[in-house]
Amino acid sequence: MGQEGGLNPWPYPRWIAHRGAGKLAPENTLAAFRFGASHGYRMFECDAKLSADGVPFLMHDAMLDRTTSGHGVGGELSWSALSQLDAGGWHSRQFAGEPLPTLENMARFCLGNGYLLNIEIKPTPGTERHTGEVVAAEAARQWAHAAVPPLLTSFQVASLEGAQATAPQLPRGLLLDTLRDDWLATARRLGCVVVVCNHALWDAGTVAAAKSAGLRTLSYTVNDDWAAQRLIALGTDGIITDRVDLFAPA
Repeated sequence: MGQEGGLNPWPYPRWIAHRGAGKLAPENTLAAFRFGASHGYRMFECDAKLSADGVPFLMHDAMLDRTTSGHGVGGELSWSALSQLDAGGWHSRQFAGEPLPTLENMARFCLGNGYLLNIEIKPTPGTERHTGEVVAAEAARQWAHAAVPPLLTSFQVASLEGAQATAPQLPRGLLLDTLRDDWLATARRLGCVVVVCNHALWDAGTVAAAKSAGLRTLSYTVNDDWAAQRLIALGTDGIITDRVDLFAPA
C-alpha cells in the first residue's frame, strides 16, 4: 500500500503554487518562485525535462516558443544554448532576461529557504522513461540530506517507472486528467503515495477510494474559491493553484 517506506505523517502543506506563481510571473522561473514565496507560499510545483545533453531544467511545453525567446523543441538543444534564452520577456517587460533554471538551481533555492517542491516530470515526447530516471537521480542527489524530499509526479507512467527504478526512496504521484478504469491499480503498481487529479474528478466516492488504497489526494489547477472550498470539504490533502494572490496558504 503506497510507496516504499510511506509518508506518515504527510509532510506537505495544503497549498502549492503552480509553476511558481501561476500567471502572475513567468512560469517555471526563479522570479516566479520568489513571487509565490512573497505571498506566503512554502511549496511549489514545477515542470522538469532534459536538455539534449541530459541536464534537467524547468519548462512546461515541449516547444520553446510560448515561454522563451527560443524556437523549436527545447529538448533538442544543449543546456549551453538553453541557458542563453530569455524566459521572462514573453510575460512582461519587468521580467525580461530571466533565464531558464536548472533543477539544481531550483533545489538550491528551495533548500536554502526551507521550501518544499513538487517536481512534475514533463518529458520531451519519446524520452519518457529516461527523463524519469535522470530527474529522479538528480532529485535524489540534490535532496539527499533534506528532511522532506521532493514529490515526483507525472502523467507519464513510463516516467514514473523510471523514477521508481532509479530512486525508489523518493515519493511519487500519478497525475490524471481522466479517471481511467485502472487508476488505483496503476498508482499502487508504481508505488505512489498520492494521486493528483484535475479537481473536477474528485467527489466523495473517488476520494474514499483513494484513501482506502492508502493514497493521498491532490488537485490541480484550482483558481476559484468555490472549487477550493469543495475540495477542502471533501477532505482532500492538497491544492495546486495559480492564484497565489487570492488564496492565503495556511
